[in-house]
Amino acid sequence: MIHATAIIHPKARVDATVEVGPYAVIDAGVTVGPGCVLGPHAYLTGATEIGARNIFHSGCVIGGAPQDLKYKGDPTGLRVGDDNVFREHTTVNRATAMGEDTVVGSNNLLMAGTHIAHNCRLGNRIIMGNTSMLAGHVLVEDRAIISGSCLIHQFVRIGTLSMMQGGAAISKDLPPYTLAAGYNTLCGLNIIGLRRAGMAPEERLELKKVYRMVFREGRVIRAAVEAARAEFKSPAARALLEFIAASQRGVCADRGKAAEEEEE
Repeated sequence: MIHATAIIHPKARVDATVEVGPYAVIDAGVTVGPGCVLGPHAYLTGATEIGARNIFHSGCVIGGAPQDLKYKGDPTGLRVGDDNVFREHTTVNRATAMGEDTVVGSNNLLMAGTHIAHNCRLGNRIIMGNTSMLAGHVLVEDRAIISGSCLIHQFVRIGTLSMMQGGAAISKDLPPYTLAAGYNTLCGLNIIGLRRAGMAPEERLELKKVYRMVFREGRVIRAAVEAARAEFKSPAARALLEFIAASQRGVCADRGKAAEEEEE
């Protein structure tokens, strides 16, 4: 199960069922749960805790030091859940300060060349396309899809079941259920994603009404959110409105009538 050229530190805690490929390295302080697979030249380091059945393809660097000038060399943390796939040359940095962790949940697919910076928090069932990158302290909620070569600024939040089109870049929060394109721009709801997630038609219809009120009627966002709160009560609508109300960076803006006509 462990290739002869692999290097595993005596203080690393590696389950007996873990497969370790040629030239892979596991440093002291790393814990690897049952059923994990490390491909050739994969590197696990830092105070990193890894759950069960994760797959690390060739050249991954998991738990590397943060790319942050505030970092002082402390053994900061990274926690990884279960059943994740880290494709070739994915990098995940641990947190900046003691007592903090970078967190990757479970059942996520991180495609080749993706980067997760220090103190990011990823939920579950997220897809990140090739060479997409998260800066520090980004929050990604469950079932978000970040397409290839997307760029996400530090401290941004990405809501559940949202989607970024390929090459999109955001420095503001991306609300749940929405679709981002270009720079800080929304082009409607992630309708296909909502259908695939099993959201009921009546709830999708209510989300459309909320979206129109908040983003397309020319109102001030805060006032539109308060008006929508009084009118719309479904769980999805409430989640969208609460996310917007809690934003510290502001949220991405709709691109206007062109997006509305495209949806129709």
